[in-house]
Amino acid sequence: MNQSTHQHIKQLIADSGLLHFVKKSRVKNRRFHFKNETILITGAAGSIGSELARQLLNSQFSKLILIDIAESPLYNLMKAFEHENIPNIEFLLLNITDKASVEHLFETYKPTIVLHAAAYKHVPLMEAHPYEAVKTNIMATTFLADCAIKHGVKKFIFISTDKAVDPISVMGCSKRIAENYLLSLSKETSTKFLIARFGNIMGSNGSVLPLFIKQIESGLPLTLTDNTTSRYFISKTKACHLILELSRFETLAPAIFTFDMGNPITIKEVADCLLSFYPERQIPVIQVGMRPGEKLHEALVSINEELVPTQNDSILLVKQRNNTIKMADFNQLKAITPFVDPEKIKEIFKQNC
Repeated sequence: MNQSTHQHIKQLIADSGLLHFVKKSRVKNRRFHFKNETILITGAAGSIGSELARQLLNSQFSKLILIDIAESPLYNLMKAFEHENIPNIEFLLLNITDKASVEHLFETYKPTIVLHAAAYKHVPLMEAHPYEAVKTNIMATTFLADCAIKHGVKKFIFISTDKAVDPISVMGCSKRIAENYLLSLSKETSTKFLIARFGNIMGSNGSVLPLFIKQIESGLPLTLTDNTTSRYFISKTKACHLILELSRFETLAPAIFTFDMGNPITIKEVADCLLSFYPERQIPVIQVGMRPGEKLHEALVSINEELVPTQNDSILLVKQRNNTIKMADFNQLKAITPFVDPEKIKEIFKQNC
């Protein structure tokens, strides 16, 4: 690992905020002007949703609606914000798979911008529970998008993942199907759909960094799939800043965008760099093999896509080389129930992805 890569990883680790004895970068949040906008964030208590909310606290907005199904994390977010003295924030415990609740939400609050971060994200869990991926990652996303059109939302930003590129996992397939649905929506609608596709948030819930730190603190060896396994990484602060920048883009048709995340980083490099913060400990790093649904390497675009610069150097348009979008058979997906064998559901994913 060269010195510049080592420094880059160290800064990503520092900016995660998980090592309390390491100073984070001093980042001055930009004020975004959404003075007349009612902003809805789904998955608001998660890593991305909560950071989006934090960055918006210093900005202008008419109202901020924060929804999540996770009771304790949402309560913790509410307590964290209670001293900000901002009256126009609502915290709502809401399940996005509940159509009646979602419809009532749009009718009551009339959001003008939707930042859709809610999703199931853990690859091994979705391999074991593919029905949940259908219900939450696909069907709830399509219903939210339909509600956005029905209720005249101006912008709908969908948070996707690089695992949607040539997907082999249930999670990646579910995100790709959702991407394609949004891309298929008519450009004639007043609602503009933008997709933010990026890699791993360093230090997000369930990601490799907090797992490694827990293993170190427990005196366990660091476990990784393979020494050559690599991922694209981005800090939570940068990713959410770019999502908010993206929300200001004007597009005529639904489009996918990705962010400048530099070169892929191997998980072994992350482990080695993290251990440099604990020079007094002798901790081995062992390979445990690939888990179901995992790839050795991720990509930002497929063979049928290319990257095109935009007005922001850190945001790239993912341009389709042809205009064909593979649409899923939603009648087939809607017919899936909790009682369908998981392996059968995975076969349906393969047919529709």
